Amino acid sequence: MTDFTIHTAETAPEESRPLLETSQKTFGRIPGLHAVMAEAPALLEGYQQLHKLFAEKTSFDKDELTVVWQSVNVEHECHYCVPAHTGIAKMMKVDDAITNALRDETPLPNDRLEALRSFTLAAVRDRGNVDAAAVDAFLAAGFTKRQVLEVILGVSQKVMSNYTNHLAETPVDEPMKAFAWEKARKDAA
Repeated sequence: MTDFTIHTAETAPEESRPLLETSQKTFGRIPGLHAVMAEAPALLEGYQQLHKLFAEKTSFDKDELTVVWQSVNVEHECHYCVPAHTGIAKMMKVDDAITNALRDETPLPNDRLEALRSFTLAAVRDRGNVDAAAVDAFLAAGFTKRQVLEVILGVSQKVMSNYTNHLAETPVDEPMKAFAWEKARKDAA
């Protein structure tokens, strides 16, 4: 595997330094993902912007944000993002029952959140070619056409991070190691 640099504010390309400063201010540290993305300043900037837009400008509440993020992370088997978003969910005070169901791929506590997970997974698995029945089921669960498109924003953000972490084999940040995760193998007996 190609070795990717985990940048610091001193080693990062000049264009990435203010972005890493933002990460430091926001998280109190530079997350490993951001340190790797700093190699490509446009990627880091795009990721930060998509994260801010998805977290702050969509109509999803904290539970729904978590469902979209973790559904994609688990589907993509992201060794870094599942623990990171477990920690983020705890900071956001998302019920552990939601987080555990997402991590373990077991039923969520309510039908509405399950419909959100199902639609998010359909968008990922079908590469956006979601059939009308899946869209109708999502809308019938009380979501809107706006939220159909907001799921695409969340998926886009997670593709950037999940793919980067796969390529770079980004080490899980120390504060998130307690939430380490591996996808359960259904064929294991």
